[in-house]
Amino acid sequence: MIDVVEVSPRDGLQNESVLLPTAAKVELIRRAVAAGARRIEAVSFVRPDAVPAMADAEAVLDGIPRSDGVSYIGLVLNQRGYARAQAASVDEINVVVPVTETFSRRNQNAGAEDLMAMAEEVAANAARIGLPCSVTLAVAFGCPFEGEVDPERVVAFGVRAARAGAVEVAIADTVGVGVPMQVRRLVGDLRAELPATPLRVHFHNTRNTGYANATTAVDLGVTRIDASIGGIGGCPFAPKATGNIATEDLVYLLHRSGLETGLDLQTLIDAAGFLSDALGKQVPALLPRAGSFPGSLALSHHG
Repeated sequence: MIDVVEVSPRDGLQNESVLLPTAAKVELIRRAVAAGARRIEAVSFVRPDAVPAMADAEAVLDGIPRSDGVSYIGLVLNQRGYARAQAASVDEINVVVPVTETFSRRNQNAGAEDLMAMAEEVAANAARIGLPCSVTLAVAFGCPFEGEVDPERVVAFGVRAARAGAVEVAIADTVGVGVPMQVRRLVGDLRAELPATPLRVHFHNTRNTGYANATTAVDLGVTRIDASIGGIGGCPFAPKATGNIATEDLVYLLHRSGLETGLDLQTLIDAAGFLSDALGKQVPALLPRAGSFPGSLALSHHG
């Protein structure tokens, strides 16, 4: 079973020029749940002036359907965000730490080492109260400002996160520059250092390598993959971002490969149509345009 973590309500919407009302965000999350999503990054607790699309995080969490088996994740960038996430009763938190100095300062106005120390403190505090905390290492495959990233630095940050109490470590191709060779190197090195810590991967399709990277990760035994309905989104601080890998495109690929996800393809396609209408443009995902195969929905099944 591949655990597809739905990130369209957060990473998807944060980079869109159209600011959706709270009700539309709640409807997107409702549709994701209806499709079978069980881990959803619903909101981020960031400064409204920095990321206006996330200004209504608490209102979104107040409006979403709460049901057994569905875990809502709140992204936090600092201690203030962590406090807000706790107060809003998220099921999990995800702390993002860029591994390069320049991106850290452009994205979060602090140095990478300072942000890693903050993440260690948040992870430890969350562990003490039993709140699951994952740490996502941003620009792990390449930085728009510094270029290539040393894999040893990524692994070192991952080890620190796990030792501090993070229950999951994610590697993110924030600007969509990664290729399968890098996936093999980073996953292999992290597994060697953290054999008991689950890994998650987060790919953007900016240079059309996201799905190749995802299948490489699956071949290596990674079972947790971020994806976004419609393929929308990206980091506002990543130049020329063109979107995440699309949940429906990824699910089609996995199902055709004989792998289960627990997600229903038609419901995902319908959700992508909803997003296209809400955003006033065609979403990047290809499956809603081409349809499934063979037949219209022969492989759209629950796991």
